[in-house]
Amino acid sequence: MVVGGAGATVTPMSRPTAPFGSLLTASITPFAEDGSVDYEAFWRLLHHLEDTGTEGVVVCGTTGESPTLAPEEKLALFASAVDAVGDRIKIIAGTGTYNTAESVEMTKEAAVVGCHGVMAVTPYYSKPPQHGLHAHFTAIADATDLPVLLYNIPGRTARLIEVETLAALADHPNIVAVKDAVDDITYTKRALEVLPDTFAVYAGSDFMTKAIMDAGGVGVVSVASHVVGRQIAAMIESVLGGDDERATSIDDALTPVFEALFLEPNPMPVKEAVDRFWGRVGAPRLPLVRASDETMAAVEAAMTTATAV
Repeated sequence: MVVGGAGATVTPMSRPTAPFGSLLTASITPFAEDGSVDYEAFWRLLHHLEDTGTEGVVVCGTTGESPTLAPEEKLALFASAVDAVGDRIKIIAGTGTYNTAESVEMTKEAAVVGCHGVMAVTPYYSKPPQHGLHAHFTAIADATDLPVLLYNIPGRTARLIEVETLAALADHPNIVAVKDAVDDITYTKRALEVLPDTFAVYAGSDFMTKAIMDAGGVGVVSVASHVVGRQIAAMIESVLGGDDERATSIDDALTPVFEALFLEPNPMPVKEAVDRFWGRVGAPRLPLVRASDETMAAVEAAMTTATAV
């Protein structure tokens, strides 16, 4: 196989098995006019995501507006996702909060309704020390037989899972992967150097997907896949197949979409994009609001180019 040069491919690297698939979508939560969860729209949305390349869905994460959802709403969304597409794609329940006891209980409930895994975010607001993070995640992992996806997003939680803490957590048999939204490729590469060969690293930001996969990551937990899922799936397929030129070309075309969808706090832009360009999913719950017309003009312009790839 030729390496380098115009039109060249590169030998695909050895990487861990992706435990939940390579393209995961952090699903939005549709709301009805009265602000209640619109489970019928959620059902249809999951089928749309499946049809456009999603292999696993994270339910009740950041993009799903988890801080505004009541526990009973979360459990109903977990069960709805399992019923809708759980026989064909992976359902990962966002069970982590800044309350360890609540996280443990939600994790147990997610297993009862048939989820395939859980995602546990770094505890936010309370800013625990590293040994507190280790104890928190261990308590969640000890409470279940489901595989656990850690979620490292210091920009929202004000606390980074340090590389050494992440490596120690990777020794737990139920902690199998991390959603890396640190947005620092130097951090990611340091982590990949010390993590077990079987531990999976997912990009947690769309614009980092190719860079993290080039370094040895397995895929992405995506926001943009709500609207450009087929294109992201094609990019991932190209990376996995060693076609760097095609992967780079697709990534370049998608970058304006990735940027536009984060001109305002997530999930405001992506929810408005889905509402306008796919089907009604409603406004976010307060304190979030609908994205501005200026942001949506940027999203629409970026999608026009990206969907032509």
